[in-house]
Amino acid sequence: MAASAIRPARISRVLPGSIAEELGFEPGDALVAINDQYPRDLIDYRFLCADEELTLEVLDRDGKTHRVELEKDIDADLGLEFETALFDGLMQCNNACPFCFIDQQPPGKRDTLYLKDDDYRLSFLYGSYLTLTNLLPQEWERIAQLRLSPLYVSVHATEAEVRSRLLKNPRAGQILEQLAWFQAQRLQIHAQVVVCPGINDGDHLETTLRDLAKFHQGDIPAVTSVAVVPVGLTRFRPPQDELTPVTADQAAATIAQVEALQAEFMAQFGTRFAWLADEWYLLANQEVPSADDYEDYPQLDNGVGSIRQFLTQFEDSASNYLPDAVHPPRTLTWVVGNAVEHAFQPIVDRLNQVEDLTVQLVALASDYWGRDLTVTGLLTGQDLMAGLDGKELGDALLLPTVMLKPSDSGQPEDTLFLDDVSVAEVGQRFKVPILPIEDTDALVKICCGVVPKATYTNLQPAVGYWAPS
Repeated sequence: MAASAIRPARISRVLPGSIAEELGFEPGDALVAINDQYPRDLIDYRFLCADEELTLEVLDRDGKTHRVELEKDIDADLGLEFETALFDGLMQCNNACPFCFIDQQPPGKRDTLYLKDDDYRLSFLYGSYLTLTNLLPQEWERIAQLRLSPLYVSVHATEAEVRSRLLKNPRAGQILEQLAWFQAQRLQIHAQVVVCPGINDGDHLETTLRDLAKFHQGDIPAVTSVAVVPVGLTRFRPPQDELTPVTADQAAATIAQVEALQAEFMAQFGTRFAWLADEWYLLANQEVPSADDYEDYPQLDNGVGSIRQFLTQFEDSASNYLPDAVHPPRTLTWVVGNAVEHAFQPIVDRLNQVEDLTVQLVALASDYWGRDLTVTGLLTGQDLMAGLDGKELGDALLLPTVMLKPSDSGQPEDTLFLDDVSVAEVGQRFKVPILPIEDTDALVKICCGVVPKATYTNLQPAVGYWAPS
C-alpha cells in the first residue's frame, strides 16, 4: 500500500512511566513512521517496534515534524495507545447477508453503528468475525508472512451454493479452498455458523460441521472450534429477506443434532469441537450445559458458555465477598435481558439470603428491536425507560456494562446504549444512581456497599453506606 494512503497514527494515551512519556509524547501527537516505514495498523506498529534501535517520525499537535531516535530492550513497549487500530482505514464488508445486524438497525444513529467490519486485522487483534470474501492476494500474503493466527471466520455453510445464497456473493462459495489454504499455511481459525431456518439448518448444518471437522486434524488443526448461533432478527430488518426466527421446537431439534455430533467429535478428537450459543438453550427453555461441557470456553466471546461461566464465577465471588448481613438495609434493582431471567434467578435468590439486602431482578424484552426474547447486550435506553417506568427502583440501578459503549467524550455519564440514549438520560429520568456491573465481583461488591470510583451518573447514592473501592 502506498504511504500516501496511510494516515499518521493519532495518539490517544501515553502510559504513565513509559518510554513514550519519558520522550515527551502527548495525546494528540501522531506517529508517522518507524525506521522509515509507515505502519498501516497496530499490527505493523507492534512488529516494527520489536527492535532495539528505533527512529520515529512524529507529527506533534501543532503540526511540526520531529525525528526521535531511541534505544530500548527488544521486547520493551513504547507505551502508546492510538485512536484506532487501523491507520489506513477499515476494510468493510462487501456481502449482503440478510441477517447482518448492521442492516437491521434504524437510520439516523451514530455513524459507527453502520460500519460493516470485514477486516482480518480486527479479527486477529480483537476476535471479530470476517468472511474472507474481500481479501486481495497481497492481504493473503501478509496473513501468511506475519503469521496472523488465529483468525475468526463466519462460515455459515460449506456448500458453495448455500453460502453464496446467504452472503449474496458468488465469491463466498470458495470457503473450502480458503480453509485448505489455512491448513497448508499451518494457520488457524475459529469458525461460526449463524443458523437460518430453512436455509442452512438440518442436513446443511450437519454437512457444514462435518466439513469443518475435516480441518481439525494434525498437530495444528486449521479449524480449532465452531460456534453455532441462532439467527437474530429485528423489526428493522429488510423486507422479503427470506428469514424466519428460530422457534422453540427448532431450537430443541438443533440442540439434539449438535450434541449428537459433539459426542462423535469427542470420540474422534478428544474435544466437542462445535458448541451451541447460549441462546439455543434459552429458546428451547433448557438448562445450559455444565462448565465441563464448555472445556476451555473457546467461543466465549460469541455467546457460547457465557451464562454458565457467569454462574460459576458468581459462586466464587459470593464465597469471597458476600457477608451474612449488610448495614444499613438496601434495595437494588438489577436490569437484564429477559432471555437470562430464569438462569439468573438462583443468583438473585442467593443475594437475597443476605440480611437487609434486597435485590430486584428486572428482566426486560426489547420493544425497540421487536424481540420477544432479548439478550442483555441488546437492551437500549428506550427499553429501560419504558420497562422501568413506574417501578420502585430502591437505592440504585445496577446496569451490566455489556449494554453500553463509551462515547467520544470518554465521560461515564455520556456512555451510550445502542439507540444513542445516554446513561445520563436514564439516570435523570429515574433519579437514582446507576452503577456499572462488569462481572460477578462487581455485582457482589456493590451489593455489599462498595461502589466503583467511576459511576455512570453524577447522582449521589440515596443512602450513605457506600465507600469507594
